[in-house]
Amino acid sequence: MGEKTTERLDLEQLQRAVTGTAAAFRCLTEYQPVGGPGDKIFPATYEGGQYATEKRRIPDEPEPVFCVLLDSVQSQANRMEMALLEAWERKLIPLPVITVDFAGHGLPKVLRITSLEAPHRIADALLRDSLISGKPFRKSEFGMRIDDVDTRNATTLFELCPTTLVFGMWDSTGPRGGSGAKFARAMVSEIVGLHAELGVKTSSRIDPAQIVTNAGPLYERDASEGGLDWTLDKSEAVRDKKDQPVLYNRGKDTRAKPGFPTKANHSNFPPTIDSRTGGVTIRKAVQTTVLSLPALRRLRFPMNGKSDSKIDDAARTALAALGLCAAALVREQGCDLRSRCQLHPTSPIVWELLDKPGEEPRGFSLSAAEAVEIYRAAVDKAKKAGLSWMDKELVLTPSPQLVALVKKSQELAAKLLVEEGEVE
Repeated sequence: MGEKTTERLDLEQLQRAVTGTAAAFRCLTEYQPVGGPGDKIFPATYEGGQYATEKRRIPDEPEPVFCVLLDSVQSQANRMEMALLEAWERKLIPLPVITVDFAGHGLPKVLRITSLEAPHRIADALLRDSLISGKPFRKSEFGMRIDDVDTRNATTLFELCPTTLVFGMWDSTGPRGGSGAKFARAMVSEIVGLHAELGVKTSSRIDPAQIVTNAGPLYERDASEGGLDWTLDKSEAVRDKKDQPVLYNRGKDTRAKPGFPTKANHSNFPPTIDSRTGGVTIRKAVQTTVLSLPALRRLRFPMNGKSDSKIDDAARTALAALGLCAAALVREQGCDLRSRCQLHPTSPIVWELLDKPGEEPRGFSLSAAEAVEIYRAAVDKAKKAGLSWMDKELVLTPSPQLVALVKKSQELAAKLLVEEGEVE
């Protein structure tokens, strides 16, 4: 991508774009692995341990190009919401946040989950199954207002959870089930690797204690009263229905026979080659982020049953500022997607406004600090226009049933880790 002439985006320009006929803000960013061009990176894996690959039409390429998805739309939305959460926790930005606090309920692992972390945001089952003043959230004065929201009546969501209007929501867990309100994503982003070549990865383990395979067999041992869950002593072994000692059969080595030391993560692991999820090399990665302005213009924000175009414009501008703020914050954090998948931009980050048909897009620079400043000003302007905005965190208490479900899940997860040899 060539250098683009840019200007600094400000609130006035953003408001003109939102209230006018512009189609979208977009940001196309090219990346290379931090290890340099040609360094191997590891995409996300999906069902069956597979990468998401496909051929795509790419500008200036005569034939479709083999591509691999490095970070999905859903994952990108989660990263942007986590960036907003961190900024909110540091008191850099104002934002309505609803929290389910599991503290004081005797869980092995204490949780505190916000509406920025819940997969379905304000419509998530975690919030639905929590209480406020002893009432289920969706039957409280706050929750019942969500029952009537739609694109022409989004005032409540702007007040309680504006991120739903930027990143999308389907109220499928509410009183109307699958007929619940749907809000399309106004902000979408993904990262794709172009000209991908699949690789292989190897793994092995050398035991520094030089434990050998025939040092076994190991037997299952009852560790409920302490100690290890395996033993070499037959007299300590758990017995099966025929009163025979049970061979130890836990751990991650599925190739080893029951009783082998590798089942307890001891001894050497022979080298293996994985040709299905062995990483990829790419010519480059491209992140495409788009904020749809028509999606925001479809939203209405009536007050006391009456619509006002000035109020609608103020709310839409604040939502556009929220989306741009989220994207700017997450970009400034860097592009470390997962282990062995860290990318670095090869050119300045530029936002483009697609305004009038046939005209070249206007380029804008937007740092995280500038995005935060615009967002704060837009929220202030929306509140002055009369829109309600929940400034104080709304804390919910998990219901006894939800606590019991989470507690049992944590206990089962901990047991599974022990059985698989992850922890002792």
